Amino acid sequence: MNNKKLIELAIEAKKNSYAKYSNFRVGASLLGESGQVYLGCNVENATYGATNCAERTAVFSGIASGEKKFTKVAIVSSSGEYTYPCGICRQVLFEFMGDDGIVILGDKEGNIKEHTIKELLPYGFKL
Repeated sequence: MNNKKLIELAIEAKKNSYAKYSNFRVGASLLGESGQVYLGCNVENATYGATNCAERTAVFSGIASGEKKFTKVAIVSSSGEYTYPCGICRQVLFEFMGDDGIVILGDKEGNIKEHTIKELLPYGFKL
């Protein structure tokens, strides 16, 4: 699946965001090794610590559906700027994508940036 299509799916996922407290909506689309795409959005909670990011929501959806390996993730936000995954999400993506997993970011102008997980998390935790 091409990057533009993954960005479009992330934009759709963003519409389901529950961002009652921050109004910062994030959408993610995650491509599984099988070719299946899993969507995620951020889900906030009044305690903030219980909030879940869009990227992890997509990963957990994929895992719950039986997928164990992912190749690409696209991320967009309501800011219209490139929105990079937080540290926790970088580690979760590293766990299920490995060093060569691709992170695709889109902005409001339709520009796309692409990075590997290793670029964003050069020393990911491995057991």
